[in-house]
Amino acid sequence: MAAAAARLMPEFAYAQRAAVKVTGMPSDMVWLNANENPAGVPAPALAAMQKALPGSWRYHYQEFPDIYAAIAKSVDLESEWIITGCGSSEVLHTAVDVFTSPTRPLISATPAFEYPIDMARALGRPVALVPLLRNQRPEYDYTADVHKLAEEADKAKGGLIYLCNPNNPTSAIVRSSDMDWLVENLPANTTLLVDEAYIHFADSPHLKTALPYVKRGHNVIVARTFSKIYGMAGMRVGFAAARPEIIQRLEPLRMNVISTVSAHGVVAALADNDRIVSERRAALSATRTQLCGWLRDRGVKYIEPQANFIMIDCGRNAREFITTMPKLGVAPGRPFPPLDNMLRVTIGTDAEMTKFRDVFWKVYKG
Repeated sequence: MAAAAARLMPEFAYAQRAAVKVTGMPSDMVWLNANENPAGVPAPALAAMQKALPGSWRYHYQEFPDIYAAIAKSVDLESEWIITGCGSSEVLHTAVDVFTSPTRPLISATPAFEYPIDMARALGRPVALVPLLRNQRPEYDYTADVHKLAEEADKAKGGLIYLCNPNNPTSAIVRSSDMDWLVENLPANTTLLVDEAYIHFADSPHLKTALPYVKRGHNVIVARTFSKIYGMAGMRVGFAAARPEIIQRLEPLRMNVISTVSAHGVVAALADNDRIVSERRAALSATRTQLCGWLRDRGVKYIEPQANFIMIDCGRNAREFITTMPKLGVAPGRPFPPLDNMLRVTIGTDAEMTKFRDVFWKVYKG
């Protein structure tokens, strides 16, 4: 029952809209609370799904080998190196199921995306949390302490290290040199799970994907999703990449194939992948840069963002903003203790960010 309940966590405990309990909310509410992509579903994906919808009364199992091959090809792998799931949540879940145990913990930086942590706890697995680095060189503020993560794994004689890169909620990155060190120094019986849900939004030269470690056969799993840069959150498609022996251990716990309609949308998006990703990254980066400049001009601190959201230092407890701003038509993200003064805000459209700036400043100035 605990495991079944944990599967619902992304839809309930982490459903941002459900966290906004304001009666008489404005009809034109700007939702900046769930890291959704306002660019929406790419046109080729939408057309493909509309075409596939009339045939969705069939199971279409025979089509999935080609669908898996297309997803694998997008990261230069063969089908046996990937496993798909309901968003990236499912593959995160199965990785926790397989690579933690009553004696092998989940080891994570904190704060980070809570789902793998809560999943491990729901299964009765030990959890070791390592605080993010603070007050060192600016480029290391709010990043994961890879040395302590490895130390915790060594102490436990193995386990699963979880890293979200860029991290949710801080939008900060683990630098490539630190990731190199961690992979080369993984203790025995330890697997590294790298959640790259937001990697397409990053433009830092110090960030690189963990996929090369997978291709070289390391104990590394990379989780990806089509919810973010591709704007297909409601389609619920994600995948994990790992060497075939790891994938074979994950497969018995997968729920089933993904929706055939969603799958056709994903394949169509991947056929136009370079254009979709580059255009959306550029548009997001421009809006994000404008917001950062506005905050700097007003002396408002923030964590340098590399994802499609930003953590803003409100100068006081952010719960005031979380409860007040929706009444004024803007819904920001939920609290992320212990960063109590930090407000997570999704990067929306230029028009949405104009409204955000107006509402945020009203609350900030009191």
